Amino acid sequence: MRLFDTARRAVVPFEPGPVVTMYTCGITPYDAAHLGHAAVYLTFDVLQRRLRDLGHETRCVRNVTDVDDDILRKARELGVHYLDLAAEEIARFDVEMGMLGLLPVWSEPRATSAIADILSLIGSALEGGHAYQSGGAVYFDVHSVDDFGKLSHLDRPAMLDLAAEQGGHPEDPNKRDPLDFVLWQPSLSDEPSWESRWGPGRPGWHIECSALALRDLGRTIDIHGGGRDLVFPHHECETVQSEAVTGVPFVRHWVHVGLVGMGGQKMSKSLGNLVFVGDLVKEWEPMGVRLALFDHHYREDWEWHDAAMPAASARLARWRAAPRRRGGGEAPGDEALDACRRCLDDDLDTPGALAAIDAAAAEGRPVEGAAALLGVAL
Repeated sequence: MRLFDTARRAVVPFEPGPVVTMYTCGITPYDAAHLGHAAVYLTFDVLQRRLRDLGHETRCVRNVTDVDDDILRKARELGVHYLDLAAEEIARFDVEMGMLGLLPVWSEPRATSAIADILSLIGSALEGGHAYQSGGAVYFDVHSVDDFGKLSHLDRPAMLDLAAEQGGHPEDPNKRDPLDFVLWQPSLSDEPSWESRWGPGRPGWHIECSALALRDLGRTIDIHGGGRDLVFPHHECETVQSEAVTGVPFVRHWVHVGLVGMGGQKMSKSLGNLVFVGDLVKEWEPMGVRLALFDHHYREDWEWHDAAMPAASARLARWRAAPRRRGGGEAPGDEALDACRRCLDDDLDTPGALAAIDAAAAEGRPVEGAAALLGVAL
């Protein structure tokens, strides 16, 4: 298998051991899941399916960010407790992703479950000279390491722009450097708060994922990723703070998924240009939604159009009309399955896999084994 690695900026061999550890950044549960979310989680789903097909055990951790600026702001607007909002949205997310056929994750930890781990990690960063206290908060000092920026390969102006755009507050006067990022911050009067050696408060965004990944998967993870918009600042900050504390590489292979757009802009809650998974599966069969997303290579940015679902539904019908193997499933000489495997091993080329299955169905050959590898139930 060969996969693109964000840090190395190249498609490189992926050669894991018998157990493959994976961490993908999960939802902040303050609104329904949209197609951008689904594209990310389906990418990691099909990756797991092929790795299991190769004989590996996969341990995929997908966190839930149940305390951060976004969920607290939405809970405040709705006048509800932030954990009640989280519970409602997590339940909806689980139902919708289940309809799309996602494999159950190995672990789905919440940020609020890791406060003790977060406090310990921050304490280690302070003791190692990688963090400092200022204005009642604790910040990571990006000048305490030599390789800040090694994942994103961005120059300083680009980092500053993205930090401002993604809530990094480079204008914060308590920072020594605008790119320093918060590890612990004082809570507002209506926000949750935990006691710490640095005063009551709550964790910053990036430290939550480091603590959960290190706790559940160990100091070095085989695969980590999420949407491409998380490369900077989230994953850049996550990797630098983790390695500063552990002294070993945090991630062997970074996998990032392209952004889904609509109307010429990235699909996002802030812009409101969303297509929700829950709405699509009310009108269309979930397996068709899965096929519509796999029609685009995971690394590319692409635009959603309404014509995608009729086309995906027609493809699903053609596959279902193909002859079935006696006894079903895989059998020797399954050309469609072999072609699908080759495509997935080539940087998860799902469009190529779909084309190979289309060709087999058109020639009257069975395709259920190949479809099953993509998680598509016929």
